[in-house]
Amino acid sequence: MKIRLLLALLALTCTYNSFAQTTLKSGIWRGVTKTDKGVEIPFNFEAMTISGYTILAIMNGAERIKVTDIKYKGDSVFIRMPLFDSEFRVKRVGGNLIGKWTKNLGTKYVTMAFTATPNTPWRFKTPQKPAANITGRYSVPFGKAPNQDITVGEFKQVGSKLTGTFLSTTGDYRYLEGVVSGNDLYLSCFDGGHDYLFTAKIAGNKLVNGKFHANLSSVDDWSGVKNPNAKLPDAYSLTSLKPGYKKLVFTFKDINGKKVSLSDSRYKNKVVIVQILGSWCPNCIDETAYMINYYKKFHSKGVEVIGLAYERTTDQAKSKRTVKQLINRFSIPYPVLLTGYTPVKGDPAKSLPMMKDVLGFPTTIIIDKKGDVRKIHTGFSGPGTGEHYTDFITEFERLTLHMLDERS
Repeated sequence: MKIRLLLALLALTCTYNSFAQTTLKSGIWRGVTKTDKGVEIPFNFEAMTISGYTILAIMNGAERIKVTDIKYKGDSVFIRMPLFDSEFRVKRVGGNLIGKWTKNLGTKYVTMAFTATPNTPWRFKTPQKPAANITGRYSVPFGKAPNQDITVGEFKQVGSKLTGTFLSTTGDYRYLEGVVSGNDLYLSCFDGGHDYLFTAKIAGNKLVNGKFHANLSSVDDWSGVKNPNAKLPDAYSLTSLKPGYKKLVFTFKDINGKKVSLSDSRYKNKVVIVQILGSWCPNCIDETAYMINYYKKFHSKGVEVIGLAYERTTDQAKSKRTVKQLINRFSIPYPVLLTGYTPVKGDPAKSLPMMKDVLGFPTTIIIDKKGDVRKIHTGFSGPGTGEHYTDFITEFERLTLHMLDERS
């Protein structure tokens, strides 16, 4: 009896030790991807073990991205992001993680070196006290004249900690987090789609010598001038139908192969919202998260929503897989259709020939109960933009109520 009890205890101890070695160490980690020029882009994530399973939470400002698809094989760890078709393949070396982050761009894979260290809650070191507080709104051109992309930067600084985002005509840069150290500004984010680093020097009310590193190899210049009145063009003024057109016409299939058209009885005498989106597009994900709640709120009142997916490949099987992943992730209650077109080379406009142009993702088309296109909204300012997000919701839902009150 004593021998059997001892063997059972030994087996339990071995099982516990194996489990302890398998799971990642709980707590805050610092992850770092590296560009082809050797520039490090840092972010933080929290590792937790719940009921024997590892769960990660990617941290960007107020955002937490839950990651549950984590597998172990020997000393290797495979972490698949819930969206954007990207994953980490790493090995445990001396308590750290060392390996690669790979992102599927549809026609090719892009890989970046990756390391992560446990018990590291800082993102950027702050060896110096901040020389200034840059809280406020800035007019921010990216690139070099005459082909600059004018954006609006909004920052909030508390001590040395800095959060904020950039708003552009096609959407925002989502949740950015970093620090101010002396006269240096650092901001970064990682969400499986975006992998961004912004640096700049602070010179009075200006931000100068800015560099924007994105993913493996993209580098852009930027600068900023503090301007409380900085704003973007009206998002409803950038895209329209071609002259002579009033209606949107299309027929595409959903992921089950069923054809869906605006002429279907389901959409007759309804206010219809058409999302032009892609599962690869973080701003589209933010809009989808909102649109699900919007649909639940207004569907019973006579509103329908349709998503038109433009994936990075024309391979229907691959597109179906990524769109299905998006649908399952958010339990999207309305149809998301596979257009068979990509987001590049004017494909969206080819698929919808009555559109004058499609300038960005997402683009949202608002159709009244007569089937006429009333407005087209380019881009989406997500929850990372604060009041811009709430202002959009207020205006969008006010327009919906107005159109529902109209006679068809």
